[in-house]
Amino acid sequence: MFAQQVTDIARSQPSSVTPTIDAATVLISADVLAAAAGDRRAFERVYRVHVDRVFSICTRMLGDRVAAEEVTQDVFVRVWEKLPGFRGDAAFSTWLHRVAVNVVLTQRKTVGIQQARTVEDENAIELAPSAPVPVGDRLDLEMAIARLPKGARRIFVLHDIEGYTHEEIGVQLGITPGGSKAQLHRARLLLRAALSR
Repeated sequence: MFAQQVTDIARSQPSSVTPTIDAATVLISADVLAAAAGDRRAFERVYRVHVDRVFSICTRMLGDRVAAEEVTQDVFVRVWEKLPGFRGDAAFSTWLHRVAVNVVLTQRKTVGIQQARTVEDENAIELAPSAPVPVGDRLDLEMAIARLPKGARRIFVLHDIEGYTHEEIGVQLGITPGGSKAQLHRARLLLRAALSR
């Protein structure tokens, strides 16, 4: 099915096409198809196109750039393993995003990080240093997000940055949509307080 879609797109392009978004999409789709068939060079091109976005997702969800680098590599190992099963029912970038979120969540579970808000999260706010957040173009928000308790940060990133609904978040994290809404509300209050200092 996916192979047929890529072939149909390629056939619909004029032979002397100048690079456009459609031509780029065809090339990316062709690389995904070739990588799914085991072509390592095509997979390397897919990796280069998508690695920054995956790293960004991992960094926001984990709040730790070093851990995000490791998890980003894990994501692409998983993508290489699962790519032959990619059917093309959704955009590749959507499928890749889902794989990245799942790898991050699995990694967090294996290191024993709880999914729900805990007393430790509440104490973290009280014990957090009250140093003023440096003024910068986007550093204020990034630093404020990084200082959120893990549960609140995870919900904030999934909902407000990545665009997941509370129902989708609930399914991914094994919590109720109401729990997701409560954590998002908490995250927004904490961010507002951090940014108004």
